[in-house]
Amino acid sequence: MTPLIAAHLALLALVTCLALALPALARPTLPFGVRVSAERVADPDVIAQRRSFARLTVTAAAIAATISTAVLLATGEPAVTGATATALAAADLLLYHRAHRNVRAAKDAGRWQAERRQAVTADTTFRTDPVRVPWRWSLPALAITLLTAAIGWSRYGGLPPTLPPFLAYGTSPAPREPTTFLNAFEPVAYQAATTLLVLVPVLVVLRARPDLDAARPTGSARRYRVYLRGIAALSLLSAACLNLGLLISALLLWEVIPPTIAWQAATCLPLAAMVAGWLVWETKVGQAGHRLAALPGEDQEDSGVAQRDDDRHWFLAGTVYANRRDPALLLHARLGSSWTINLGHPVAWLLIAALAGFVLLALLGVIDLPQKRSLF
Repeated sequence: MTPLIAAHLALLALVTCLALALPALARPTLPFGVRVSAERVADPDVIAQRRSFARLTVTAAAIAATISTAVLLATGEPAVTGATATALAAADLLLYHRAHRNVRAAKDAGRWQAERRQAVTADTTFRTDPVRVPWRWSLPALAITLLTAAIGWSRYGGLPPTLPPFLAYGTSPAPREPTTFLNAFEPVAYQAATTLLVLVPVLVVLRARPDLDAARPTGSARRYRVYLRGIAALSLLSAACLNLGLLISALLLWEVIPPTIAWQAATCLPLAAMVAGWLVWETKVGQAGHRLAALPGEDQEDSGVAQRDDDRHWFLAGTVYANRRDPALLLHARLGSSWTINLGHPVAWLLIAALAGFVLLALLGVIDLPQKRSLF
């Protein structure tokens, strides 16, 4: 029971640390997803909301840990950990939204947006000389996929008549399935799909509208280029981490390695390395690269204007954007290193309608979706 309790508390601590990092990693001029000028970054209302959010987040974690640990000791049910972590993450997001609303109320009451002339900045070089896909960083994911395919091909003739169900990350002791080419090479199919699903968003994000600061146009444009290159490289390396975990799972499936607890846990080690890499990256560069070191003269850059206030188009604490007058379809969100679609764009509604139609057809049984008991 002690290892289970330790893992339970470690997960809750991780969720809490991630929540506390959200406002810290955001740009100073976007506290809790609200656009403010540089002069209002250290406003007492903003500072008060930062402290309140941190205090309430830690309090929520303490309450969740106390109650869930007692339940876990009484029942011994591992599902308590997942349910508690999900509930705590939801509570932290609600607290973040609460801070967002309070900062925005203070901004509206004090008419902060009228203190500086507002403007936007554009850098046409992002179109004429866009950030290129760093293809060399995709080689590890491709190499791991080819290695997995080679091992599977050499092992295929010697596979037993039945195989355990493949769960992407690990195998199941459930009733075995007859060996076929499709289920034997399922890990390779997963790896190819993973690589493609990572590459496509990278291609799209590199062509999305850059998130620049009108107050510091030159410095923010340079930092954003560095930021985009890092996002692309780290995304492709994440595909390699995912594929490495799938390789270990494939070796379990093909009975190249024994299905011990240690090997089952090893499938998740590349995922842990991927998460750690993203956390280190976020801490180092910050949202849209604002923490990157400035070149000489960039710290003193000030165009005399503030970035245009568009809070009225952002919803759910800066995660959802809707503006019918904005021609951009994809743009950087105000929460972490994430992008969002413009729900005011006609193409966005076509995409949503297509997705809704696909889900409806799946629910009606017109489209058969592959079913998996678990990803781990």
